[in-house]
Amino acid sequence: MKIKFIFIALSLIILFACFMLSCKENYNDFDVIIIGGTVYDGSGSEGVITDIGIIGNKVEAVRNLDGKTAGQVIDATGYVVTPGFINMLSWATASLIEDGNSQSDIRQGVTLEIMGEGWSMGPLSDSMKKEQKEAQGDIKYEIKWTTLGEYLQYLEDKGISTNVASFVGATTVRIHEIGYENRQPTPDELDNMKALVRTAMEEGALGVGSSLIYAPAFYSSTEELIALCKVASEYDGMYISHLRSEGDFWLEAIDELLRISKEADIPAEIYHLKAGGKDNWGKLDAALAKIDSARNAGLQITADMYNYIAGATGLDASMPPWVQEGGYDAWAKRLMDPDIRIKVKTEMMEKGDGWENLYFAAGTPENLLLVGFRNDSLKYLTGKTLQEVASMRGTSPEETAMDLVVEDGSRVGTVYFLMSEENVKRQIALPYLSFGSDAESQAPEGVFLKSNPHPRAYGNFARLLGKYVRDEKVIPLEDAIRKLTSLPAGNLKIKNRGLLKEGYYADVVVFDPQTIQDHATFAEPHQYATGVVHVFVNGVQVLKEGDHTGAHPGIFVKGPGYIKK
Repeated sequence: MKIKFIFIALSLIILFACFMLSCKENYNDFDVIIIGGTVYDGSGSEGVITDIGIIGNKVEAVRNLDGKTAGQVIDATGYVVTPGFINMLSWATASLIEDGNSQSDIRQGVTLEIMGEGWSMGPLSDSMKKEQKEAQGDIKYEIKWTTLGEYLQYLEDKGISTNVASFVGATTVRIHEIGYENRQPTPDELDNMKALVRTAMEEGALGVGSSLIYAPAFYSSTEELIALCKVASEYDGMYISHLRSEGDFWLEAIDELLRISKEADIPAEIYHLKAGGKDNWGKLDAALAKIDSARNAGLQITADMYNYIAGATGLDASMPPWVQEGGYDAWAKRLMDPDIRIKVKTEMMEKGDGWENLYFAAGTPENLLLVGFRNDSLKYLTGKTLQEVASMRGTSPEETAMDLVVEDGSRVGTVYFLMSEENVKRQIALPYLSFGSDAESQAPEGVFLKSNPHPRAYGNFARLLGKYVRDEKVIPLEDAIRKLTSLPAGNLKIKNRGLLKEGYYADVVVFDPQTIQDHATFAEPHQYATGVVHVFVNGVQVLKEGDHTGAHPGIFVKGPGYIKK
């Protein structure tokens, strides 16, 4: 019996040894090793030639990995290796529903889309869902969520290539409780708005976002915004704002943001920092002095931008807020009243009295490019200037703008040429500035070809690295990488992203610094950027040798106040 037991034990030992030997023969140290690239870790340090080891969804090594094995080895010799880029202002809210591949951003190295510029995809009431459904343009979708957190989880469950996160929109919570009226909330309504912000923060929102140039956000008082931001502050969130003015009242609008930051005790960021309108270009020094003074006093003030001299919004930014009160239907109805049209036309031709008139700031209707129509019968006008369409119709540019809003059933997507190239370069160099496309993530196919986006949708990040870093040397590469990665991640208090560091999520970009380039233009915007070779999101390869793999590893990235329920 004893001999039999010894025989069985020895047999088990031999079998176990053979099993371990077999495992060792098939065992790899890493899932992926990226070798020989110049690694810029996102901290702002200069690049170092070294290797990156990935296991699962995390970076497990940033060092020489000679002799180590992996299921996949990528030779990055001659290339730059960086953390994934963070798009601080993404409007991929609907485009990711249509196409989760996020092609135009992935091909520039973007691995995280930050949404919520004033409007967010939740919280929604039943009436808001109905309005949103009726207002849908070329992209059609069912609204299968109510809260902001449910929307972001919906994207993750549906399958997306990029990670996603969002601010809760101050405009959205206002519409939820007040609708489109030009009035202040009652105490009960404000309490309800604050409760909506609280719920969003606990679901994982990054903070509160506003867009004060547009109705009905324009109707919000500073005190209302402070009240909402105080709630976000309790959850370590941020306030981020499209200022009430980016032109004639720009300095006053910055003062408002600084006041909100101070009184709500919350970090604040300025969306797409710019001085709009030639008369306002010289205000940049005064604006930066205000920001520097606030930062020196201890306020956490930052900014982001896109790298173009034109912005994109709608024709609503050319008309006074009073005519838009009540939402689109009320706006369109008023624009059909002859007496009201006369008044609107007069105000369009003058500097805005307490509101931001982008039509006036652009200087001429030739500087307004019409790029997005909802009505198929008007799509032939895509890519024409407002002046060209006015000439075709034999009506004034102001009357043409009003007619188009009514005929299209929308605000009509419009590009405005407003900014100075010199200012763009000065802003890029600011130490606290990061970058956002302020655009959808698209592809040159299908439904996306029915309208023309701003070229920033396809080129914003590649343009920074090609035109402004390599060609014009506005900032060094290591600083650009910091501004695309660890700076926004730190501002947003997102954990374990934004650096190539052991234990951080494996959002990794490999690109050719000699060839990275944007190609999208205002005339032909549907053109991919080139030069990005490989992209990993959460350790999964999404771009391989410049081609999309079809992988959808993107997740809902929660903000600092997230409470698991």
